[in-house]
Amino acid sequence: MSRMADDTKFVLWLLLLNCSSLCMGSDPDVQCLKTLKQSVIDPNGILKSSWIFDNNTAGFICKFKGVECWHPDENRVLTLRLSCFGLQGQFPQGLQNCTSMTGLDLSCNSFSGPIPSDISVQVPFLTFLDLSYNSFSGQIPGIISNMTYLEALNLQYNQLSGQIPWQFNLFTRLQTFNVADNQLSGPIPCALANFSSSNFAGNQGLCGLPLDDCAGTRKQKLRLHRINDESSIGAASGFVVGFVVAFYFPRLFVFAQRLHPYFFRIR
Repeated sequence: MSRMADDTKFVLWLLLLNCSSLCMGSDPDVQCLKTLKQSVIDPNGILKSSWIFDNNTAGFICKFKGVECWHPDENRVLTLRLSCFGLQGQFPQGLQNCTSMTGLDLSCNSFSGPIPSDISVQVPFLTFLDLSYNSFSGQIPGIISNMTYLEALNLQYNQLSGQIPWQFNLFTRLQTFNVADNQLSGPIPCALANFSSSNFAGNQGLCGLPLDDCAGTRKQKLRLHRINDESSIGAASGFVVGFVVAFYFPRLFVFAQRLHPYFFRIR
């Protein structure tokens, strides 16, 4: 029921955006791309040659390389696919103005620095986010879990450190997840245990399913195993000793049985 309610809210949100764009225009999306272009380094000149803003016709930004629009006659960004453009610098700015964007692919570039701590505020309605094969560093913001429509998150091959946020247990739609080849450590959130171990490979400090148990868990299991072994050995030794005594010294048991009532009366 909650999933159906979320889907309904998502559809209503899209309808509201559509109405807003018809009534008020879509200048924010144009400003979004202008700010993005200015905030990144473009050594290959891909954005410089393709993203030309001297046009005021409806849908002109939809012809920009890497830009997908909701409709070709509306300046309303649906998805940004900027993979392998050779872009450099920190995480692009201005994305909060692409208010109806549902997909962002910045993979295979040379972006560096942290992932913004307010990324879920900037792009709250993403269904997929691909930041793989860059040089992003620092910790993974736990606030990413607030992106409730996210179905695919790829952070592979960066320089991310620290733990995978425990808040990632809150994801309900995530179908694709990859943090391989980073510098992550600590336990993997339980909700991610069903993903392949290859999606966590290359992080020497990561532990827990689907990888090996964490050190504390291993020590606890070894301790319990040792206690069980010692208990089993003690029980077996007691049985053997009792059997030997009973077999070779049967009179001791007879004598003990005769004294038992006497001891009982004295107590």
